[in-house]
Amino acid sequence: MSKFETIDIHAHFYPESYMRLIEAEGAEHGVSCSYDDPGGPVLDVGGVKSPPLESRYINIDDRVASMDEMGVDVHCLSLTQPMLYWAPPDLSQRLCVAYNDACVEAHEAYPDRILGLAILPMQEPEMALKELERVKSLPGIRGVYMATRVLDMELSDPSFFPVYEAIEDLGMTIFLHPIKVVDPSRLKQFYLTNFIGNPTESAIAASHLIFGEVLDRFPQLTFCLPHAGGTFPWLIGRITHGWGVREECKHLKTPPVDYLRRFYYDTITHAHPALEYLINLVGPDRVVLGSDFCFDMSYDRPVEIVTEHAGLSEDDQALILGGNAKRLLGI
Repeated sequence: MSKFETIDIHAHFYPESYMRLIEAEGAEHGVSCSYDDPGGPVLDVGGVKSPPLESRYINIDDRVASMDEMGVDVHCLSLTQPMLYWAPPDLSQRLCVAYNDACVEAHEAYPDRILGLAILPMQEPEMALKELERVKSLPGIRGVYMATRVLDMELSDPSFFPVYEAIEDLGMTIFLHPIKVVDPSRLKQFYLTNFIGNPTESAIAASHLIFGEVLDRFPQLTFCLPHAGGTFPWLIGRITHGWGVREECKHLKTPPVDYLRRFYYDTITHAHPALEYLINLVGPDRVVLGSDFCFDMSYDRPVEIVTEHAGLSEDDQALILGGNAKRLLGI
């Protein structure tokens, strides 16, 4: 157990209300949910099935019991695949409400243990603004959760700018997560969609936010990247060199490396040297605790990844385990 408050910012949640809506109405849109497996509901997204979703994904009491075992004080809940951009507007809006309201209910059941990141129907920006207005003051909602791209639109698409402006005005952060990866046909075998595709998607999203001048246009807006930023921190030197020599990049006045600290990064590297590189690169005040709860690619003991990391001072541990997340989430 840590002597510091621990806040896991990367913890996935599938509320029953959200799953039942997909079960009832999703199949005709290519996404379905089956309750036939005794291990839990199974999602099918375009023929790709999830493993059975165990109770800790769905039942808040079971989740909190697991958090106690893991030494985690607070979960900040987030959705993941299949999100809701695939759904027609009416269904997408109802999926939003089901998910966001379930986060609020979970927070009200455990106000000191559970927070939520709201999902918005970003494929319909006007609807996204209305949902943001609805949830902005709901108890427990502490930020926005968004995919690294929305359908085939990059995050630098100007149609998203009014939503970014509203999020910035609220002082909320945006936590990003891949749901659709680049060229999945090459990554289908060996689960490479996750091993390689997800980290690559984070680098693509961060680069679009930089070169698309989103970070310049919204100087107070913060983004948190999952999986320790994916490949983005490792490529920043190459990206910055390219900015200096390529005509396509001359519109950007600031070197890309100067944007590193506009992002926060979770701790999910699965390699201590990689985490050490990240902390040295961006600073301990830009790294937050993450577990990927509770997929097979998650950390079972996320706190120990930090407390057993050689060379981290107690002050740095306190920042990474909870202090940075408190600032980021406005706690």
